[in-house]
Amino acid sequence: MNDTAMPVPKMSKRAIESQPFRAMVFGEKADEMIRSGVSVIKLSLGEPDFGAPPAVRDAMRELYDGRPLPYTAAFGLPQLREAIAGFYRDRHQVDVDPRRVIITAGGSTALLLSVAATVDPGDEVIVADPSYPCNRELVRSFGGRVVDVPTSAATRFHLTPESVDAHWSDRTKAVMITSPSNPTGTTIAFDVLRGICDLARSRGAWRIVDETYLDLADREPDGSEVRTVLACDPDAIVLNSFSKFFGMTGWRLGWAVLPEDMLHAVDDLATNYFLCAHTPTQYAALACFTPETLGVCEQRRQELLGRRRLVVDGLRRIGLPVDVEPNGAFYAYFSVESTGLDAWTFCERALDEAHVALTPGRDFGEATADTHVRLSYAASREALEEGLDRLGAFVASLR
Repeated sequence: MNDTAMPVPKMSKRAIESQPFRAMVFGEKADEMIRSGVSVIKLSLGEPDFGAPPAVRDAMRELYDGRPLPYTAAFGLPQLREAIAGFYRDRHQVDVDPRRVIITAGGSTALLLSVAATVDPGDEVIVADPSYPCNRELVRSFGGRVVDVPTSAATRFHLTPESVDAHWSDRTKAVMITSPSNPTGTTIAFDVLRGICDLARSRGAWRIVDETYLDLADREPDGSEVRTVLACDPDAIVLNSFSKFFGMTGWRLGWAVLPEDMLHAVDDLATNYFLCAHTPTQYAALACFTPETLGVCEQRRQELLGRRRLVVDGLRRIGLPVDVEPNGAFYAYFSVESTGLDAWTFCERALDEAHVALTPGRDFGEATADTHVRLSYAASREALEEGLDRLGAFVASLR
Protein backbone atom coordinates (compact mmCIF):
# COMPACT_ATOMS: atom_id res chain seq x y z
CA MET A 1 0.00 0.00 0.00
CA ASN A 2 1.31 3.47 -0.93
CA ASP A 3 1.64 5.66 2.17
CA THR A 4 2.44 8.80 0.17
CA ALA A 5 0.02 11.58 1.08
CA MET A 6 -2.43 12.51 -1.64
CA PRO A 7 -1.94 16.02 -3.02
CA VAL A 8 -4.52 18.54 -1.81
CA PRO A 9 -6.25 20.58 -4.52
CA LYS A 10 -5.59 24.31 -4.22
CA MET A 11 -8.39 26.82 -4.10
CA SER A 12 -8.30 29.87 -6.32
CA LYS A 13 -6.43 32.97 -5.21
CA ARG A 14 -9.71 34.93 -5.20
CA ALA A 15 -11.31 32.40 -2.83
CA ILE A 16 -8.39 32.49 -0.44
CA GLU A 17 -8.09 36.29 -0.42
CA SER A 18 -11.82 37.11 -0.30
CA GLN A 19 -12.78 39.09 2.80
CA PRO A 20 -15.88 38.30 4.89
CA PHE A 21 -18.90 40.57 4.92
CA ARG A 22 -18.69 41.28 8.63
CA ALA A 23 -22.30 42.44 8.93
CA MET A 24 -23.28 38.89 8.07
CA VAL A 25 -20.68 37.47 10.48
CA PHE A 26 -22.08 39.44 13.40
CA GLY A 27 -25.60 38.56 12.30
CA GLU A 28 -24.75 34.85 12.27
CA LYS A 29 -23.24 35.06 15.74
CA ALA A 30 -26.35 36.87 16.95
CA ASP A 31 -28.51 34.10 15.49
CA GLU A 32 -26.45 31.48 17.32
CA MET A 33 -27.00 33.37 20.58
CA ILE A 34 -30.73 33.62 19.90
CA ARG A 35 -30.94 29.86 19.26
CA SER A 36 -29.26 29.28 22.61
CA GLY A 37 -31.93 31.34 24.35
CA VAL A 38 -30.25 34.77 24.56
CA SER A 39 -32.36 37.84 23.78
CA VAL A 40 -30.41 39.70 21.08
CA ILE A 41 -31.42 42.92 19.35
CA LYS A 42 -30.22 42.68 15.74
CA LEU A 43 -29.34 46.09 14.34
CA SER A 44 -26.56 44.80 12.10
CA LEU A 45 -28.35 44.02 8.82
CA GLY A 46 -30.18 46.23 6.35
CA GLU A 47 -33.27 44.08 6.37
CA PRO A 48 -36.63 45.89 6.70
CA ASP A 49 -38.92 44.18 9.20
CA PHE A 50 -42.02 44.90 7.10
CA GLY A 51 -41.70 41.98 4.70
CA ALA A 52 -42.97 42.05 1.14
CA PRO A 53 -46.08 44.16 0.41
CA PRO A 54 -49.37 42.24 0.87
CA ALA A 55 -50.24 42.22 -2.84
CA VAL A 56 -46.86 40.69 -3.68
CA ARG A 57 -47.32 37.95 -1.10
CA ASP A 58 -50.80 37.23 -2.45
CA ALA A 59 -49.51 37.06 -6.00
CA MET A 60 -46.77 34.60 -5.02
CA ARG A 61 -49.28 32.30 -3.32
CA GLU A 62 -51.46 32.25 -6.42
CA LEU A 63 -48.52 31.33 -8.65
CA TYR A 64 -47.94 28.04 -6.83
CA ASP A 65 -51.10 26.40 -8.14
CA GLY A 66 -49.33 23.86 -10.31
CA ARG A 67 -49.01 26.00 -13.44
CA PRO A 68 -45.80 25.69 -15.47
CA LEU A 69 -43.15 28.20 -14.39
CA PRO A 70 -40.48 27.90 -17.08
CA TYR A 71 -37.29 29.90 -17.48
CA THR A 72 -37.68 33.46 -18.64
CA ALA A 73 -35.20 35.09 -21.00
CA ALA A 74 -31.91 36.01 -19.31
CA PHE A 75 -32.96 39.67 -19.27
CA GLY A 76 -36.16 38.75 -17.49
CA LEU A 77 -39.92 38.90 -17.85
CA PRO A 78 -40.86 41.54 -20.49
CA GLN A 79 -43.84 42.76 -18.45
CA LEU A 80 -41.62 43.38 -15.42
CA ARG A 81 -39.00 45.23 -17.46
CA GLU A 82 -41.76 47.44 -18.84
CA ALA A 83 -43.13 48.05 -15.34
CA ILE A 84 -39.69 49.18 -14.12
CA ALA A 85 -39.32 51.51 -17.09
CA GLY A 86 -42.73 52.94 -16.21
CA PHE A 87 -41.60 53.40 -12.61
CA TYR A 88 -38.68 55.53 -13.78
CA ARG A 89 -41.02 57.56 -15.98
CA ASP A 90 -43.70 58.16 -13.36
CA ARG A 91 -41.56 58.57 -10.26
CA HIS A 92 -38.32 60.03 -11.64
CA GLN A 93 -39.40 61.67 -14.91
CA VAL A 94 -36.81 59.88 -17.03
CA ASP A 95 -37.46 57.76 -20.09
CA VAL A 96 -35.87 54.30 -20.02
CA ASP A 97 -36.24 51.86 -22.88
CA PRO A 98 -37.43 48.55 -21.34
CA ARG A 99 -34.86 46.81 -23.54
CA ARG A 100 -32.14 48.35 -21.34
CA VAL A 101 -33.57 46.82 -18.14
CA ILE A 102 -32.26 43.45 -16.98
CA ILE A 103 -33.90 41.54 -14.12
CA THR A 104 -31.34 39.89 -11.85
CA ALA A 105 -31.21 37.45 -8.96
CA GLY A 106 -30.95 40.24 -6.39
CA GLY A 107 -29.17 43.56 -6.61
CA SER A 108 -25.91 41.72 -5.86
CA THR A 109 -26.14 39.92 -9.20
CA ALA A 110 -26.70 43.24 -10.96
CA LEU A 111 -23.47 44.41 -9.32
CA LEU A 112 -21.69 41.22 -10.36
CA LEU A 113 -22.75 41.66 -13.99
CA SER A 114 -21.73 45.31 -14.07
CA VAL A 115 -18.23 44.49 -12.85
CA ALA A 116 -17.90 41.44 -15.10
CA ALA A 117 -18.84 43.57 -18.11
CA THR A 118 -16.43 46.43 -17.38
CA VAL A 119 -13.36 45.33 -15.39
CA ASP A 120 -10.29 43.52 -16.73
CA PRO A 121 -7.15 42.50 -14.81
CA GLY A 122 -5.13 45.58 -13.95
CA ASP A 123 -8.02 48.04 -14.33
CA GLU A 124 -8.59 50.52 -11.52
CA VAL A 125 -12.00 51.30 -10.06
CA ILE A 126 -12.49 54.36 -7.87
CA VAL A 127 -14.78 53.94 -4.84
CA ALA A 128 -15.56 55.98 -1.75
CA ASP A 129 -14.18 54.95 1.62
CA PRO A 130 -16.41 54.06 3.47
CA SER A 131 -18.67 52.18 1.07
CA TYR A 132 -20.40 48.84 0.49
CA PRO A 133 -17.76 46.10 0.91
CA CYS A 134 -18.96 43.71 -1.81
CA ASN A 135 -18.06 46.32 -4.45
CA ARG A 136 -14.40 45.88 -3.60
CA GLU A 137 -14.52 42.09 -3.49
CA LEU A 138 -16.12 41.83 -6.92
CA VAL A 139 -13.62 44.21 -8.51
CA ARG A 140 -10.76 42.17 -7.05
CA SER A 141 -12.37 38.92 -8.17
CA PHE A 142 -12.08 40.06 -11.77
CA GLY A 143 -8.46 41.15 -11.33
CA GLY A 144 -9.18 44.84 -10.90
CA ARG A 145 -7.58 47.16 -8.39
CA VAL A 146 -9.76 49.12 -5.99
CA VAL A 147 -8.75 52.74 -5.48
CA ASP A 148 -10.25 53.76 -2.15
CA VAL A 149 -10.81 57.50 -1.77
CA PRO A 150 -11.08 58.55 1.88
CA THR A 151 -14.15 60.67 2.52
CA SER A 152 -15.44 62.51 5.57
CA ALA A 153 -18.45 64.26 7.04
CA ALA A 154 -17.45 67.38 5.09
CA THR A 155 -18.53 65.68 1.84
CA ARG A 156 -21.30 63.64 3.47
CA PHE A 157 -18.98 60.62 3.05
CA HIS A 158 -19.24 60.80 -0.75
CA LEU A 159 -16.83 61.24 -3.61
CA THR A 160 -16.45 64.65 -5.26
CA PRO A 161 -15.21 65.54 -8.75
CA GLU A 162 -12.06 66.90 -7.12
CA SER A 163 -11.32 63.75 -5.13
CA VAL A 164 -11.99 61.55 -8.16
CA ASP A 165 -9.67 63.66 -10.28
CA ALA A 166 -6.94 63.48 -7.61
CA HIS A 167 -7.05 59.66 -7.64
CA TRP A 168 -7.35 59.23 -11.41
CA SER A 169 -4.72 57.35 -13.37
CA ASP A 170 -4.28 56.07 -16.89
CA ARG A 171 -5.58 52.72 -15.61
CA THR A 172 -8.88 54.09 -14.25
CA LYS A 173 -11.71 52.11 -15.85
CA ALA A 174 -14.74 52.99 -13.73
CA VAL A 175 -16.08 55.04 -10.85
CA MET A 176 -18.52 53.31 -8.49
CA ILE A 177 -21.01 55.38 -6.50
CA THR A 178 -23.66 54.23 -4.03
CA SER A 179 -26.30 56.83 -3.24
CA PRO A 180 -27.95 56.77 -0.80
CA SER A 181 -24.85 55.33 0.84
CA ASN A 182 -24.34 52.12 2.70
CA PRO A 183 -23.08 52.53 5.49
CA THR A 184 -23.73 56.24 6.10
CA GLY A 185 -27.30 56.54 4.84
CA THR A 186 -26.51 59.85 3.09
CA THR A 187 -27.31 60.93 -0.46
CA ILE A 188 -24.84 62.56 -2.82
CA ALA A 189 -25.79 66.06 -3.97
CA PHE A 190 -27.08 65.92 -7.54
CA ASP A 191 -24.68 68.57 -8.84
CA VAL A 192 -21.78 66.63 -7.31
CA LEU A 193 -23.03 63.41 -8.91
CA ARG A 194 -23.33 65.18 -12.25
CA GLY A 195 -19.79 66.54 -11.93
CA ILE A 196 -18.31 63.09 -11.26
CA CYS A 197 -20.20 61.54 -14.16
CA ASP A 198 -19.17 64.32 -16.53
CA LEU A 199 -15.52 63.87 -15.52
CA ALA A 200 -15.56 60.07 -15.91
CA ARG A 201 -17.48 60.19 -19.19
CA SER A 202 -15.07 62.75 -20.66
CA ARG A 203 -12.20 60.35 -19.92
CA GLY A 204 -13.87 57.25 -21.30
CA ALA A 205 -14.57 55.54 -17.96
CA TRP A 206 -17.71 53.71 -16.85
CA ARG A 207 -20.04 55.16 -14.23
CA ILE A 208 -21.54 52.40 -12.06
CA VAL A 209 -24.17 53.84 -9.73
CA ASP A 210 -25.95 51.75 -7.11
CA GLU A 211 -29.37 53.27 -6.36
CA THR A 212 -30.70 50.44 -4.20
CA TYR A 213 -31.93 52.87 -1.52
CA LEU A 214 -32.95 55.73 -3.83
CA ASP A 215 -36.70 55.48 -3.31
CA LEU A 216 -36.32 55.53 0.47
CA ALA A 217 -34.54 58.90 0.36
CA ASP A 218 -35.96 62.12 1.77
CA ARG A 219 -37.71 64.42 -0.66
CA GLU A 220 -35.82 67.41 -2.03
CA PRO A 221 -36.63 70.81 -0.45
CA ASP A 222 -39.12 71.48 -3.26
CA GLY A 223 -40.95 68.22 -2.51
CA SER A 224 -39.66 66.34 -5.55
CA GLU A 225 -38.05 62.91 -5.48
CA VAL A 226 -34.28 62.61 -5.17
CA ARG A 227 -33.13 62.29 -8.77
CA THR A 228 -31.69 59.19 -10.35
CA VAL A 229 -28.31 59.47 -12.05
CA LEU A 230 -30.14 58.73 -15.32
CA ALA A 231 -31.44 62.30 -15.18
CA CYS A 232 -27.92 63.60 -15.84
CA ASP A 233 -26.13 60.58 -17.33
CA PRO A 234 -28.44 58.37 -19.43
CA ASP A 235 -25.55 56.00 -20.24
CA ALA A 236 -24.56 55.27 -16.66
CA ILE A 237 -24.87 51.68 -15.44
CA VAL A 238 -27.56 51.79 -12.76
CA LEU A 239 -28.18 49.08 -10.18
CA ASN A 240 -31.27 48.64 -8.04
CA SER A 241 -33.12 46.04 -5.99
CA PHE A 242 -36.51 44.99 -4.71
CA SER A 243 -34.96 44.35 -1.28
CA LYS A 244 -35.13 47.75 0.41
CA PHE A 245 -37.94 50.00 -0.83
CA PHE A 246 -40.18 47.00 -1.51
CA GLY A 247 -39.00 45.05 1.57
CA MET A 248 -38.21 41.88 -0.40
CA THR A 249 -34.74 40.97 0.91
CA GLY A 250 -35.03 37.19 0.87
CA TRP A 251 -36.89 37.14 -2.44
CA ARG A 252 -33.58 37.92 -4.21
CA LEU A 253 -34.71 40.08 -7.08
CA GLY A 254 -33.01 43.14 -8.52
CA TRP A 255 -32.43 44.98 -11.76
CA ALA A 256 -29.97 47.04 -13.74
CA VAL A 257 -30.36 49.69 -16.40
CA LEU A 258 -27.60 49.28 -18.98
CA PRO A 259 -26.16 51.35 -21.81
CA GLU A 260 -27.38 50.29 -25.24
CA ASP A 261 -23.94 49.11 -26.39
CA MET A 262 -23.65 46.71 -23.45
CA LEU A 263 -26.89 44.76 -23.90
CA HIS A 264 -25.67 41.90 -26.06
CA ALA A 265 -22.57 41.19 -23.97
CA VAL A 266 -24.47 41.27 -20.67
CA ASP A 267 -27.14 38.99 -22.10
CA ASP A 268 -24.42 36.41 -22.74
CA LEU A 269 -22.88 36.90 -19.30
CA ALA A 270 -26.25 36.62 -17.54
CA THR A 271 -27.11 33.42 -19.40
CA ASN A 272 -23.85 31.86 -18.31
CA TYR A 273 -23.84 33.15 -14.74
CA PHE A 274 -27.43 32.55 -13.60
CA LEU A 275 -29.58 31.79 -16.68
CA CYS A 276 -32.46 33.91 -15.40
CA ALA A 277 -33.96 35.26 -12.20
CA HIS A 278 -36.53 33.17 -10.29
CA THR A 279 -39.61 33.02 -12.51
CA PRO A 280 -42.43 33.14 -9.90
CA THR A 281 -40.74 36.00 -8.04
CA GLN A 282 -40.60 37.98 -11.27
CA TYR A 283 -44.33 37.50 -11.82
CA ALA A 284 -45.15 38.34 -8.20
CA ALA A 285 -43.02 41.51 -8.42
CA LEU A 286 -45.41 42.92 -11.00
CA ALA A 287 -47.66 43.71 -8.03
CA CYS A 288 -44.98 46.12 -6.73
CA PHE A 289 -45.91 48.74 -9.30
CA THR A 290 -49.62 49.13 -8.55
CA PRO A 291 -50.89 52.31 -6.85
CA GLU A 292 -51.92 50.19 -3.85
CA THR A 293 -48.45 48.73 -3.29
CA LEU A 294 -46.63 52.00 -3.95
CA GLY A 295 -48.89 53.58 -1.33
CA VAL A 296 -47.93 50.87 1.17
CA CYS A 297 -44.25 51.46 0.43
CA GLU A 298 -44.64 55.20 0.94
CA GLN A 299 -46.26 54.59 4.35
CA ARG A 300 -43.30 52.41 5.26
CA ARG A 301 -40.87 55.10 4.12
CA GLN A 302 -42.59 57.53 6.46
CA GLU A 303 -42.30 55.01 9.30
CA LEU A 304 -38.55 54.75 8.65
CA LEU A 305 -38.28 58.52 8.97
CA GLY A 306 -39.79 58.23 12.46
CA ARG A 307 -37.36 55.45 13.34
CA ARG A 308 -34.48 57.59 12.12
CA ARG A 309 -35.43 60.38 14.49
CA LEU A 310 -35.65 57.89 17.36
CA VAL A 311 -32.19 56.49 16.56
CA VAL A 312 -30.33 59.73 15.87
CA ASP A 313 -31.73 61.36 19.01
CA GLY A 314 -31.09 58.21 21.05
CA LEU A 315 -27.47 57.90 19.95
CA ARG A 316 -26.85 61.56 20.71
CA ARG A 317 -28.38 61.10 24.16
CA ILE A 318 -26.01 58.25 25.05
CA GLY A 319 -22.94 60.01 23.68
CA LEU A 320 -22.49 58.27 20.32
CA PRO A 321 -22.68 61.11 17.80
CA VAL A 322 -23.78 60.67 14.20
CA ASP A 323 -21.43 62.82 12.10
CA VAL A 324 -23.94 63.36 9.28
CA GLU A 325 -27.62 62.67 9.77
CA PRO A 326 -28.81 60.07 7.24
CA ASN A 327 -31.31 61.23 4.65
CA GLY A 328 -31.56 58.17 2.43
CA ALA A 329 -30.79 54.64 3.54
CA PHE A 330 -31.86 53.32 6.96
CA TYR A 331 -28.40 53.44 8.54
CA ALA A 332 -26.81 55.60 11.21
CA TYR A 333 -23.01 55.71 11.09
CA PHE A 334 -21.69 56.87 14.43
CA SER A 335 -18.34 57.44 16.08
CA VAL A 336 -17.22 55.30 19.04
CA GLU A 337 -13.95 57.17 19.63
CA SER A 338 -15.23 58.64 22.89
CA THR A 339 -15.63 55.15 24.39
CA GLY A 340 -11.92 54.36 24.20
CA LEU A 341 -12.63 51.22 22.15
CA ASP A 342 -11.93 50.57 18.50
CA ALA A 343 -15.00 49.81 16.42
CA TRP A 344 -14.38 46.06 16.20
CA THR A 345 -13.96 45.67 19.95
CA PHE A 346 -16.99 47.90 20.55
CA CYS A 347 -19.16 45.66 18.35
CA GLU A 348 -17.82 42.46 19.90
CA ARG A 349 -18.46 43.68 23.42
CA ALA A 350 -21.83 45.23 22.53
CA LEU A 351 -22.94 41.81 21.30
CA ASP A 352 -21.40 39.79 24.13
CA GLU A 353 -22.32 42.13 27.00
CA ALA A 354 -25.34 44.18 25.84
CA HIS A 355 -26.67 41.60 23.36
CA VAL A 356 -26.96 44.17 20.56
CA ALA A 357 -25.65 43.26 17.09
CA LEU A 358 -24.03 46.09 15.12
CA THR A 359 -21.53 46.30 12.23
CA PRO A 360 -17.98 47.66 12.66
CA GLY A 361 -16.55 50.20 10.24
CA ARG A 362 -13.93 47.70 9.12
CA ASP A 363 -16.53 46.27 6.75
CA PHE A 364 -16.64 49.47 4.73
CA GLY A 365 -13.02 50.52 4.20
CA GLU A 366 -9.97 51.86 6.03
CA ALA A 367 -10.81 55.53 6.60
CA THR A 368 -13.31 54.86 9.40
CA ALA A 369 -12.46 51.22 10.11
CA ASP A 370 -11.55 51.74 13.75
CA THR A 371 -13.66 54.76 14.63
CA HIS A 372 -17.19 54.16 13.34
CA VAL A 373 -20.02 51.66 13.65
CA ARG A 374 -23.12 51.16 11.52
CA LEU A 375 -26.56 50.72 13.07
CA SER A 376 -29.48 49.64 10.88
CA TYR A 377 -32.82 51.15 11.90
CA ALA A 378 -34.76 48.80 9.64
CA ALA A 379 -35.78 46.96 12.82
CA SER A 380 -39.04 47.67 14.67
CA ARG A 381 -39.40 50.68 16.98
CA GLU A 382 -39.64 48.34 19.93
CA ALA A 383 -36.35 46.67 18.99
CA LEU A 384 -34.70 50.04 18.41
CA GLU A 385 -35.82 51.42 21.75
CA GLU A 386 -34.64 48.31 23.59
CA GLY A 387 -31.37 48.28 21.64
CA LEU A 388 -30.66 51.93 22.46
CA ASP A 389 -31.41 51.33 26.14
CA ARG A 390 -28.96 48.42 26.19
CA LEU A 391 -26.30 50.42 24.32
CA GLY A 392 -26.78 53.32 26.71
CA ALA A 393 -26.13 51.10 29.72
CA PHE A 394 -23.15 49.51 27.96
CA VAL A 395 -21.58 52.86 27.06
CA ALA A 396 -22.14 54.16 30.58
CA SER A 397 -20.30 51.10 31.95
CA LEU A 398 -17.28 51.96 29.77
CA ARG A 399 -17.05 55.47 31.20
